[in-house]
Amino acid sequence: MSRWKPPQAKSSPYITQAGYQVLENELRGLWDKRKDVTAALSAAAAEGDRSENAEYIYRKKELRGIDRRIHYLQKRLPSLTVVTQAPSDQDKIFFGAWVTLENESGEPVTYRIVGADELNPAKNYISLDSPLAKVLLKKTYDDEVTIVIEQKPVRYTVLDIAYSQ
Repeated sequence: MSRWKPPQAKSSPYITQAGYQVLENELRGLWDKRKDVTAALSAAAAEGDRSENAEYIYRKKELRGIDRRIHYLQKRLPSLTVVTQAPSDQDKIFFGAWVTLENESGEPVTYRIVGADELNPAKNYISLDSPLAKVLLKKTYDDEVTIVIEQKPVRYTVLDIAYSQ
């Protein structure tokens, strides 16, 4: 049986100024952390037999994870497009919008449409590539949208659109 998986679709290259700054800060922080991990790895390697040295094995894994993330960020940051201005038509939903929706129960929920690198469910940031964001794009006040979640259609009505909050 084959384990081949089709490649994932490329995520959108858009990001807010704040999101770009967070990624740059993360990259700088990783380089600082890498120095500390490398020093600890050298100390663990000096202890002798590396095959049974748990500290050495742990630090190698940690260093691999840091290097993987650094490599990703170094490739991703130059390819991102920082969106700094709100669209001219602020009555429609575009990237960066705060959208207040009413679900079928009548409860309001607010989401911000951001780039894939800024996704944060705790802050109600949804990716531009998410199914909900895709159906919301270019909608306006009082428009209804429907998405299918677990084979059940879910309806939302657009209550408010804002580009600063």
